[in-house]
Amino acid sequence: MYHQRLVKRRISHFQVSPDPEGPGCCAMLLAMFSLLLIIATMPISLCMCIKVVQEYERAVIFRLGRLRKGGAKGPGIFFVLPCIDSYKKVDLRTVSFDVPPQEVLSRDSVTVTVDAVVYYRVSNPTMATNNV
Repeated sequence: MYHQRLVKRRISHFQVSPDPEGPGCCAMLLAMFSLLLIIATMPISLCMCIKVVQEYERAVIFRLGRLRKGGAKGPGIFFVLPCIDSYKKVDLRTVSFDVPPQEVLSRDSVTVTVDAVVYYRVSNPTMATNNV
């Protein structure tokens, strides 16, 4: 219990925030151009703009390579501007995988086979994507 509180306290020091300066004039011009292009090609562009994430997933959205305000989106429907926004889906479910068996020689020259299973779960998708 104490260890979990200590880990949460350490993680809280690494907060990820969007760009404090905000988007520049070139980014605003590109976003406006992309929005006009979406409106001009309305029925076709909706297929590329609307994305859906499942209940167990979150989407971290980047605009021109920078983290977008609001953190991770989901579950549900969200809007992505083509050619400007990119997103990464992060799975929040517990994932397990096997570590292949390793043979280890002990101090008294006895061969021991060690096997392991690793479990992990993402709790904060924004930090999992950006703080690697």
